[in-house]
Amino acid sequence: MRDVILFLMVMGGLVFAFKRPVIGIYLWSWISLMNPHRLTYGFAFSFPFAAVIAGVTFIGMFVSREPKKLPMRPIVVVLMLFMCWMTLTGITAFEPDAAWEEWNRVFKTFLMFFITLALIYNAEDLKRFVWVVAMSIGFYGFKGGLFTIMTGGHSRVLGPYGTYISDNNDLALALVMTVPLLWYLQGQATNKWLRYALIALAVLTMAAAAGSYSRGALLAGGAMLAFLWLKSANKMRTGVVLLMALPLLYLFMPEAWFDRMDSIGEYKQDGSAMGRINSWSMAFNIASHSLLGGGYRCFTPAVFRIWAPEPLNVHAPHSIYFQVLGEHGFIGLALFLTFLFMAWRSGSRVIKFCKGKTELQWAGNLAAMCQVSLIGYVVGGAFLTLAYVDQIYDIVAIIILLEKILMVNISKTTKVAAAPLIPGAKPVAVGGPS
Repeated sequence: MRDVILFLMVMGGLVFAFKRPVIGIYLWSWISLMNPHRLTYGFAFSFPFAAVIAGVTFIGMFVSREPKKLPMRPIVVVLMLFMCWMTLTGITAFEPDAAWEEWNRVFKTFLMFFITLALIYNAEDLKRFVWVVAMSIGFYGFKGGLFTIMTGGHSRVLGPYGTYISDNNDLALALVMTVPLLWYLQGQATNKWLRYALIALAVLTMAAAAGSYSRGALLAGGAMLAFLWLKSANKMRTGVVLLMALPLLYLFMPEAWFDRMDSIGEYKQDGSAMGRINSWSMAFNIASHSLLGGGYRCFTPAVFRIWAPEPLNVHAPHSIYFQVLGEHGFIGLALFLTFLFMAWRSGSRVIKFCKGKTELQWAGNLAAMCQVSLIGYVVGGAFLTLAYVDQIYDIVAIIILLEKILMVNISKTTKVAAAPLIPGAKPVAVGGPS
């Protein structure tokens, strides 16, 4: 029954995507983040929903009369250069078959990233996109948070099988990155019951992240919550919720959880931690000897035997930084870090532009919460192999789209002109929907 319901929901939505291709963007993000088909047990489990949605959205982009324009900001150019560089590294990849398979997957993610930037052109469409991104992972925050409470924290929270969040560590980072978006949504809610529900969902999502038993999530969550308070528009409400929720959460967790977290400082006695250090050393060795790196998925036993200090201690890179360094060399890592830095700077520009403008407070708050998600990613990502995960590119897309909307099209009925958001850009209107 789940299979049929999901199939009808997706196909029903795609009917409208021909006229409004942005609906295809919503469906793609939902499928790629939540992976609802992996919660079914029949034909839908392996049905190529993402490919069908991408195809229809691509067609709709050309047949629809709705506005569409890719904002050629410097950050977009950097990602394009990164794509080109990763294509070059595929040519000399140590594991060519696996490398081109991964290149195909990442290329689709980046292509939909660019299509998302082109198709979303007004504030209301962007807000709907934020809801989709937040609730797609928020579903697992709700489910995992309740599971953690009901089991007393004695069982680990895992994601759906066969997805990028199936591992407890990967799910934990996705949950940490989602909390700021949920907090933004509760701040925008005008209905008090909806606001309370979103606050509860944010707390459950934090509980689910704790219930994953991920040590990386503890570090990422700590950094994220600190910046959540600093960046919050209502520091009093945020502080009260954190002061009430966090002590209760820690009191609820069993001794086994604390033993797991305490092992962070004992990495030399931790085989997993030492294995990661071995793979990081291998990544550095590869990048030092090859300008193009080892190509996608080069962290294999055969490559470890040649490049690793401990040839038989094979581990995944468990770090977005060493993953990119090993696969694409120092140039690839520089492009990746530049992309993340420019995303942060874009968010700062939006916040500065919106400061003092009541009608644009929603945009400034959203940019701030996206920055908080970035903090969670760059901290937690230091221990996870998630350099090309869809979620971070969706969050960066939100920041870029805020710039696009504020600079070009926030409203056709604006009454007040303002200074340009980007130096050298044409003045834009600052009214419009909130």
